[in-house]
Amino acid sequence: MLDQLQDVLSDIKQVDNSLCSKIQAHLDALTKPQGSLGRLEEIVMKFAVATGSDRPVLTKKKVFCFAADHGVAEEGVSAFAAEVTPQMVYNMLSGGAAINVLARHAGADLDVVDIGVNHVFPDHPGLKQKKVRRGSANMADEPAMSVEETLQAVLCGIALAREAHAEGYHLLATGEMGIANTTPATALFAVLLDLPVESITGRGTGIDDSVLEHKISIIKQAIETNKGSLATPLDVLASLGGFEIAGICGLVLGAASVGMPVVVDGFISSAGAVVAMKLSCRVSDYLFFSHLSGEQGHRSVMNKMGAKPILDLDLRLGEGTGAVLAMQVIEGAVKIYNEMATFSSARVSEKHLN
Repeated sequence: MLDQLQDVLSDIKQVDNSLCSKIQAHLDALTKPQGSLGRLEEIVMKFAVATGSDRPVLTKKKVFCFAADHGVAEEGVSAFAAEVTPQMVYNMLSGGAAINVLARHAGADLDVVDIGVNHVFPDHPGLKQKKVRRGSANMADEPAMSVEETLQAVLCGIALAREAHAEGYHLLATGEMGIANTTPATALFAVLLDLPVESITGRGTGIDDSVLEHKISIIKQAIETNKGSLATPLDVLASLGGFEIAGICGLVLGAASVGMPVVVDGFISSAGAVVAMKLSCRVSDYLFFSHLSGEQGHRSVMNKMGAKPILDLDLRLGEGTGAVLAMQVIEGAVKIYNEMATFSSARVSEKHLN
């Protein structure tokens, strides 16, 4: 499996920045003062370069919501019990979750991926059955996953991205569902980005001060417990991550390997993206960070990576909600680029436009 991952990493190409001048010339020719559409111009530039075309196409969008349980939930680090993970998966499959509403609004297809839920689901057209194991181990006492299990989850995400590309999708988004998953995400950020646990640990689903202090101690315990097996990004992911985070990492890698951009959701999804970026420095050229999460520490993570989220709405739900909202901004930027008149086509004099 490691050889398969290495093959994918070698497929991730450096984007062709020679396209930038042609794309910029078209942006400057549109009937507007140069640069007046601000970040929309930056966004379409990145999307076009990532896809390798100065005439980018964006009509088919899909969000993958990876679901998994976490052994560390038994430490009482969340305001909700682990049983909520499968309950929320059922809610998504019935169309009642926030991600369902926003995906419909954005015109994006949604696939829920059971990659590690401690529950057996019946077959459902909206569910992809990709379970590696029924939840991770308690990372406070032992590695959350074996390296082999981690590779299986990463390769699952890669395969889903490549299948979506083959089906004609132009933009993917990440989402997740898993009670207690801010705990492994925080541990990953602390180790991979060298950030202090205290400053980046947040309240997740709404824990009080005493539970927050306990959560910080559990994250530190997990890092100490696994300190002998944190040599590589893959080792860190296996020791301190979760199946949904590994799946998101794979989705990012798989999409980048076929030149398809991905919109990363919030705090948890960013952890998967960080691992992917540590595995391949070229991945960032294909990533849009959708929003600045309301979860404490996300700003520090974004700053450390030099990332510039598209939205800042104080969201902290996960599921892919921020990502599908940002998808619409990206789509709007592409439409502006493709559909707006140029000075010559509209017969507008540039010098009179201010």
